[in-house]
Amino acid sequence: QVQLVESGGGSVQAGGSLTLSCAASGNIFSIDEMAWYRQAPGEQRELVGSDTRWGTTNYADSVKGRFTISRDNAKNTVFLGMKRLKPEDTGVYVCHAKAIIKVGIGSYRSLEVWGQGTLVTVSS
Repeated sequence: QVQLVESGGGSVQAGGSLTLSCAASGNIFSIDEMAWYRQAPGEQRELVGSDTRWGTTNYADSVKGRFTISRDNAKNTVFLGMKRLKPEDTGVYVCHAKAIIKVGIGSYRSLEVWGQGTLVTVSS
């Protein structure tokens, strides 16, 4: 199986910066996509940004120009660099991965995995 472990959350004042990381481990053959979602109090989970192994990135309109996703493919780790943070960026940030695992000789299976989440609090 595959596990995701996030780190880097914390409290920061508006205008500040944080970098989150998410490391995937397990019986990984490849990771096709890694993404960050966030869930604010009382709100639904929303996509913040995603990055595919083919180099395609996608961002929510609310974070374009402020957040940057990058990956260390050798370490199966994705980063979310966040700048000019706003109070509305507050929430639990959750890592998501679409991975391929090897289950046997010439046999592979795709799966989606979620991390536990890391809290980001931005104060005004």
